[in-house]
Amino acid sequence: MVLSSIHEFCSIKCGQILDPLWKDPQMKLDRIDIKILYELQKNGRITNVELAELVNLSPSPCLMRVKKLQQEGYIEGYSAQINVGKLGQTLTVFTEITLKNHRQIDFARFLASVEKVDQVIECHLVSGGYDYLLKFVTAGIGEYQTIMERLTDMEIGIDKYFSFVVLKSPIVKVHMPLTSLFPL
Repeated sequence: MVLSSIHEFCSIKCGQILDPLWKDPQMKLDRIDIKILYELQKNGRITNVELAELVNLSPSPCLMRVKKLQQEGYIEGYSAQINVGKLGQTLTVFTEITLKNHRQIDFARFLASVEKVDQVIECHLVSGGYDYLLKFVTAGIGEYQTIMERLTDMEIGIDKYFSFVVLKSPIVKVHMPLTSLFPL
């Protein structure tokens, strides 16, 4: 069987290798592992041969490293990047949310409710003048406002919120600068 890409291999074999001697609970990454992760996040459909060339390995050791990175949880999955603009108009809104109380149960109740909202695509607990920064992608301002009204009516501890409508996103990167974040 010839596999056309790392993605296809993962779809077929990911999680099936259970050799306990291969599993290292404190796997140490080297510069080649970081380079593999960097290249895969840019192109998850790259073939193993192409990836091996980019990281200066032969295909077999490269594939073994990818499998180990998957098993150790460094690679959580593969997905397609969708050009939402081709599907139609959307509205992106960043929302600062401050909670009334700051007990653990208040944070848990808020997160449990927000997690169920499909239009919330990011949620960050932050330091500073508010508690959470959320990123919404909705069909329009009406849908966003309906969601916010529903959340405030749910009594999940929202004290106040501020909305920032995105007019344009001139820079959007979908990959992390791994080679500069973790130089080896």
